[in-house]
Amino acid sequence: MEKLLEILQELHPDVDYDSCESLINDKILDSFDIITIITQINTEFDVAVPASEIIPENFNSAKALWALVERLLDD
Repeated sequence: MEKLLEILQELHPDVDYDSCESLINDKILDSFDIITIITQINTEFDVAVPASEIIPENFNSAKALWALVERLLDD
């Protein structure tokens, strides 16, 4: 989770990712950010995010993103 938080902090250092649960809904993350996150996840965790997982629910919070990474690591 620590590495994921570092990735997110690089994008928007002013956001409290520990408590924010509306990154997409509040338009904090845009489509370019999502692509960047997916690329970084692929590089750091050696997992590919399938198109079917690129949904707002998976990107609305750091916790949701981490749950996605854990699911992909288990596969």
